[in-house]
Amino acid sequence: MRTNGSYNPAPIGVFDSGFGGLTVAREIVKALPGESLTYVGDSARCPYGPRDLSEVDGFVQQICSWLVAQGVKMIVIACNTATAAGLAHAQKEFSVPIIGVVEPGARAAVHATRNGRVGVIATKATIESGAYANAIRHIDAGITVFSTATPRFVEIAERGIRMAEGPVEDYTSLASKVYIRPAFQEIAQDYLDPLRRCGIDTLVLGCTHYPLLKALIGAVIGREVTLISSAKEAARDVAAILDRKGAMAPSDAQPVLRFYTTGEDVDEFRSFGGRVLRRPLEHVEHVTLPEIS
Repeated sequence: MRTNGSYNPAPIGVFDSGFGGLTVAREIVKALPGESLTYVGDSARCPYGPRDLSEVDGFVQQICSWLVAQGVKMIVIACNTATAAGLAHAQKEFSVPIIGVVEPGARAAVHATRNGRVGVIATKATIESGAYANAIRHIDAGITVFSTATPRFVEIAERGIRMAEGPVEDYTSLASKVYIRPAFQEIAQDYLDPLRRCGIDTLVLGCTHYPLLKALIGAVIGREVTLISSAKEAARDVAAILDRKGAMAPSDAQPVLRFYTTGEDVDEFRSFGGRVLRRPLEHVEHVTLPEIS
């Protein structure tokens, strides 16, 4: 925290079951260019979506403990399933501020909707947890929430990144061409047409992979539906918390971005992550997490 004009130079900790949380990291880097970042992608145990929430809660506590040991000043659980499973538990266990991606996205959806009909798309575990529906209704009990599990969107997002061959800086245009493939559009229509028929005017992208598919999802759901990215909203919350605590790095600081993967293929994480973050990843290492006690 700021003392005598100084600030807290410690990194922000961010983690996810794999690559999806890099969309959150990207928004944090964009919003807070002076902040250092320590990111953990738990690729060895990815995906979290089909797992039991109690098991995922154990992963959350384990990774938070590791990040706290690295000296982070706050933690962002950049995974909707992990947020639903372990956020409240982690907030009780650790002394640093910890936020998830559900509440920021829910709050933004409540502010955005005009007709009180909000759709949520996410993994099976996130939908079954009721995390978004509960968070939205807690803010405004008059809103009707329509939730749909869309697990194949994770697969499409990752396939698109792998298929978009070319320079990192050209990734956006390359991936857009991949995502408009008829097979992907057909899957999107199967998932989203029921939500369109429900008359929603706001759709929460309730998985951190889904902002990568914004063009595909937007084209199918319709221009009149507002898409809510939890990644952007979480970055705003990070900025607000650090500002309130006097711990925000100045924009001209020299940040260090470090990335860790529990998976064995560090080179794949570096390549894949660079496309999501839209910049080369310089510091990428394998990490072996301690056993869950």
